[in-house]
Amino acid sequence: MPELTVRAPVAGVVVAMADVPDPVFGAQLVGPGVAIDPVRDGDVDVVAPIDGTLVKVHPHAFVVAASDGRAALVHLGLDTVQLGGEGFTLRAAEGDAVRAGDVVVTWRPADVEAGGRSPVCPVVALDAPAEQVAAVPAVGARVGAGEPLLTWR
Repeated sequence: MPELTVRAPVAGVVVAMADVPDPVFGAQLVGPGVAIDPVRDGDVDVVAPIDGTLVKVHPHAFVVAASDGRAALVHLGLDTVQLGGEGFTLRAAEGDAVRAGDVVVTWRPADVEAGGRSPVCPVVALDAPAEQVAAVPAVGARVGAGEPLLTWR
C-alpha cells in the first residue's frame, strides 16, 4: 500500500497523543496519531485530512475513509459531544466525497474552551498498527491547516 499523508485539519500546535487528557485518545485505543491544540481566532474551518468519503459525520467529529480503506478520525475538542452540536456548523454531509483541504466543519475553539472543555483535536489513523504511523512535525511544532501531519505506511 502506498504511503498516505494525513494533513492537519486545523492550524495549531502539535500535541503528543499521550498528553491528551482523555483515556481513550491518550491510550490510543482507536488508533495512533497526534493531536492539535488549535488556534483560537474566531470561526475556524476544519478541513478533511485525506481524500476520501465522509463515512461518519457529527458536528464535533468526523471520519474520512480513503479508497484503499484506511480512515482518519478528526475529533474537535474533548467531551464536545455533550454540546449537542451547539457551536459547530457542518459544511459537508455523511457520504460526501472530499479532497484533503475541503472544509467539513466550522467551529469556535475559544467558545469550547470558555465552556470549560479542552479544544484539543485528536487526529487518529483508525485501527492502524502504531509502527505504520509517524508524526511529520515534531510535538510542540506549529502546523497550518492542510499541512502534512502524519505519514501512514
